[in-house]
Amino acid sequence: MIQDEFRKILKKVWAQKISVEDAMRQIRMEPYEDIACARVDHHRSLRCGFPEVIFCQGKRPEDITEIARTILKRSSYLLATRADEAASEAVLNAHPRAEYHKLARCVTVQKRKPEVADGNILLLCAGTADIPVAEEARVTAEMFGHVVNTAYDVGVAGIHRLLANADKIHEADCIICVAGMEGALPSVVGGLADCPVIAVPTSIGYGASFGGLAPLLTMLNSCTAGVAVVNIDNGFGAGYLAALITRKKKPDKVE
Repeated sequence: MIQDEFRKILKKVWAQKISVEDAMRQIRMEPYEDIACARVDHHRSLRCGFPEVIFCQGKRPEDITEIARTILKRSSYLLATRADEAASEAVLNAHPRAEYHKLARCVTVQKRKPEVADGNILLLCAGTADIPVAEEARVTAEMFGHVVNTAYDVGVAGIHRLLANADKIHEADCIICVAGMEGALPSVVGGLADCPVIAVPTSIGYGASFGGLAPLLTMLNSCTAGVAVVNIDNGFGAGYLAALITRKKKPDKVE
């Protein structure tokens, strides 16, 4: 049950359009559904603001289809990450509106467009090779209803390219920085910005980058205040966190 549905039920009780008992019957649906291959968490959106997300890597296509169908029974939205062509077909089998974002390796379903969310998210990407991770972050944040501004290939090796986006940096409410190699970009951006900076290390780099470990340690050891770090290649986690940081809750109004 999504938050909007829950609010509607509460408003109907307040307006005496339905009884407390009727409301309880609607709310009492099991918080999760056991479908053998997974236990789908239907109350995730009620607790966290967004439905459960499918991590496709390692899952069989038939399991992805079943999980997607189960989520979409009670949700208008679906996000599946780390999806290859087979996974995208599996989600398409679950719903005809499935859209495959190949570069981001994500599949989305939107039965209706999400309400446009407050907050200005800026997504910075150090190099072209880091774009797939950045795109995963973008798709994730947009599923929350955010408009995401982007500036790609603005790494510190040509810092004038980054400084050309100073206005965007100063206007942002939250910034996602995606970088591989030595991972210096978030520290530089953190020294320019007055908002939270989410650092995403990628596994792009030569041997001594150790598959993303070097940029991860650089970001963790940043001397710039206000920089938080997610795991290597975790664009999803960065996009999700940015959406949570920037969304502004407004008090509910009883119609």
